[in-house]
Amino acid sequence: MAIEERLLITGGHPLEGDVYVSGGKNTAAAIIPATILSQTPCVIENLPDIEDLRVSAQMLRHLGAKVNWIPEQGVMEVDASSIDRTDVPLDLCRRMRASSYYIGALLARFGSAQVPMPGGCDIGQRPIDQHIKGMRALGAQVETRRGIVYATAEPLVGGDVFLDIATVGGTINVMLAASRAQGNTTIYNAAKEPHIVDLANFLNSMGCRVKGAGTDVIRVRGVQDLQSRRPYAVIPDQIETGTLMIAAAATHGDVTIHGCIPTHMEALTAKLLEMGARVEERDDSIRVRSLGGHRAVSFKTQVYPGFPTDLQQPMGALLCTATGTSTVVENIFESRFRYLAEIERMGARVRVIEQTAIIEGVPQLHAAAVEASDLRAGAALVVAALMAQGTTEISNVHFIDRGYEHLEAKLASLGAEITRACD
Repeated sequence: MAIEERLLITGGHPLEGDVYVSGGKNTAAAIIPATILSQTPCVIENLPDIEDLRVSAQMLRHLGAKVNWIPEQGVMEVDASSIDRTDVPLDLCRRMRASSYYIGALLARFGSAQVPMPGGCDIGQRPIDQHIKGMRALGAQVETRRGIVYATAEPLVGGDVFLDIATVGGTINVMLAASRAQGNTTIYNAAKEPHIVDLANFLNSMGCRVKGAGTDVIRVRGVQDLQSRRPYAVIPDQIETGTLMIAAAATHGDVTIHGCIPTHMEALTAKLLEMGARVEERDDSIRVRSLGGHRAVSFKTQVYPGFPTDLQQPMGALLCTATGTSTVVENIFESRFRYLAEIERMGARVRVIEQTAIIEGVPQLHAAAVEASDLRAGAALVVAALMAQGTTEISNVHFIDRGYEHLEAKLASLGAEITRACD
């Protein structure tokens, strides 16, 4: 039986000091499958030591790749030349949403892929119909039988792909498939997130020709002979940066976050400033200070560069003690407000009407035993616990471990009273 771990957090301690952000979870989730496309070994640097990367390494090894991962150094070397199968096992796909990216990568390299429907956090419907639409636009034959996507193509041929929505996953999967397709591919209504730009940079470093990443039209000229030429470092984690910014404000602390990209954080920075926090940006660092009370604010989650859905939950926790009434509209996933029921147990006043949360700020949250329902919900409960009076016990810590590298150690280094306990 698996050991159940819990986080014990005693609130009321301002976070103060310097902390370094880890490499990007969402970027790594796209770039690691992209190593399949290279005919030479790839070295990926600045990778976070998180559960999702352990699953990624297992997937590659199952396919036959040689993987040397050194978590403490943040380095993974992948030699995909020995891959001898194109099926990804169900038990691994259930543990990670980004498993769907193996469809595009395997299809591009081998003309075949058998990948079960992806898992990951239960935050609402996350269909891959746009992924499949894109593959078919490049000439692939794709069907789903008993929860497994079967895709074949001989060969993939570039073409126009019109995405019905600006889906991050769909954009990434089509980019992977198009990287070795014959001719040119144009993706319309493409997502613009930073990790899409980073994937484009990685593909270009191997000899692919990708233009327009970061805009809503991406053009890919396929190249059959892709080779890794140098180590590639993934960009910093945008969501970890944001979570640390929110935690600093929530505890009325003074924290400088190093190794981040401030321009990626503009939507969050604007809201923190509106609440009354102080945010100072430098080339690769952000300082967050909060000396007084916070004002209520309202926001809607949107695709980049709008307010990110992955920061809605930590931000919602912060708003639970802001003066006034805040309104939060979740436009991306329909099941991302369940964390508020847990924070209600800590004294929050919340109403949820369909996709809108109305949060009436209270002067103080109080410790309780709470349970994380997904990755970012876990981060929200950590923020709430840091603000609360008493010691909060958070269970289902494995969700947090999926996407944050040693979060409790980083918070402890800033003065948080936080420990991990096992049953």
